[in-house]
Amino acid sequence: MMQSDLQTLIDSEEITFSHIPVLSQEVITGLNIHPGGHYLDLTVGGGGHSRLILEAAEDVKVTAVDQDLDALKAAKDNLSEFGDRVNFIHSNFANYHFPDNTCDGILADLGVSSYHLDNADRGFSFRNTANLDMRMNQQQTLTAGDIINEWDEKELADIFFQYGEERLSRRIARRIVEKRPFQTTTELADAIAYSVPPKYRHGRIHPATRVFQALRIAVNDELKVLETLIEKAPLALVPGGRMVIISFHSLEDRLVKHGLRNSPMLKVLTKKPIIGGEEEISQNVRSRSAKLRIAERVVAV
Repeated sequence: MMQSDLQTLIDSEEITFSHIPVLSQEVITGLNIHPGGHYLDLTVGGGGHSRLILEAAEDVKVTAVDQDLDALKAAKDNLSEFGDRVNFIHSNFANYHFPDNTCDGILADLGVSSYHLDNADRGFSFRNTANLDMRMNQQQTLTAGDIINEWDEKELADIFFQYGEERLSRRIARRIVEKRPFQTTTELADAIAYSVPPKYRHGRIHPATRVFQALRIAVNDELKVLETLIEKAPLALVPGGRMVIISFHSLEDRLVKHGLRNSPMLKVLTKKPIIGGEEEISQNVRSRSAKLRIAERVVAV
């Protein structure tokens, strides 16, 4: 096959919502799955973790939640063999109604899926030219383009610094305001690259990386949503039920660590986060930044 033909085949191939579950064995162990149990997967994605939960014991049931309709469709296809043992719900987990004392375990995998990063149409990555979107739930109105083109310079600098931990946030925000409006991911990434010194521009990571993380967090209100999750979700656990959260950057992990520790309903079981081993990281590079923490619902007095 000619190289051009191969590229045409690749370009025409539909991007699917696959889900390679991160820290899979650690998740199953952490949830302490038992026969007949009911487990809540708040970020079902392509269904990778849910499949492992359903296969871990007899008659296990899963409530699978996701705010992305593409994810739910893929999960329904991938988990169809389990029939009515899976209940699918379209919701952001902050808006999900957690029924009291009904779940034996809750899982939240906070990572951005390969589908979102690889699907140019969703605008999560600057590797491909796409509209500045970044919405996990495409039914919401706020997009990354709205933030970049309409928020004032101080607001932009603040989110770049707070959500992206970008030390050149003010300089980048000033450049963006001078050069906007922006329509595409690559236009924005180029403007960011040329707003920083050459040494910084050619560093270990692209200078737009932290800004794109910050934009994604702001568009989807990810940290506030996570706070709400940690506040509400323990109510759904039965005494002794487990809550497992996988985070992927320091802002999330810090919030998870303190949120679980400060909850009067939970006992933390992981003094330090569980991380992937060398073998897993070699097979799934995105697992290298994953941190898993486990807490257990304390027995009601």
